[in-house]
Amino acid sequence: MLKKHLETISKNILFSGIKPEEITKMLDCFQPRLYEAQKSWYIVTNGEDCEELGILLEGEAAVCKENPAGNRVVIIILKPADVFGEVVAFSSHNKWPATVEALEDCKVLFIKKKRIVEECEKMCPWHRKLIYNYLKIISEKAIMLNKKVEYLTIKSTRGRVCTYLLERYKKTEGQHIRLPLNRNELADYLNIARPSLSRELCRLRNEGVIDFHLTMVRILDIEALKLMSVQEN
Repeated sequence: MLKKHLETISKNILFSGIKPEEITKMLDCFQPRLYEAQKSWYIVTNGEDCEELGILLEGEAAVCKENPAGNRVVIIILKPADVFGEVVAFSSHNKWPATVEALEDCKVLFIKKKRIVEECEKMCPWHRKLIYNYLKIISEKAIMLNKKVEYLTIKSTRGRVCTYLLERYKKTEGQHIRLPLNRNELADYLNIARPSLSRELCRLRNEGVIDFHLTMVRILDIEALKLMSVQEN
């Protein structure tokens, strides 16, 4: 059943540098479970025991939490081949720190955490590479969460929006940017109200800084964007 998902699984950083045929053998050792979730279902819930880490095979999901005011804050949007639960899997807390909600019908591969660190009975030569990849995932996730904290420390809506657009511009190295999040998801990610986000984007368009259509944004004045991201922080 997992053969048709092998290409997606191989794109996950956990299996980076490991050949598809080797991944197949590893999955036989791991004995993972396949879980299917319909749109709006909770794949995992904040506070549940965490004994596994998950890899999204199909669909799109959001890792989110509620702030003290009861508002949902999106931490990250998961795409196929993304992993979740890797940060908390081996912590003493041993609970899911956030809820993972299916934004559309999803298929998820769950691997028990003990399978990651325990020595394989078959002495698979790729196990050490897997552990190295796991440590790399933890490091990169820490960097991503640090970036999220940076956005939340910016007080103004304009500052958060401009800083986010500037980061996407640097990443794509082009004038045209395709945002990975829709308007609602981006508002949740930046922890600002959806109407406030739309209003700020329209203001930036009226000022000749950007132009946009749906998730496509064109940077018209990069210097103004840089200046605003600094002034509004």
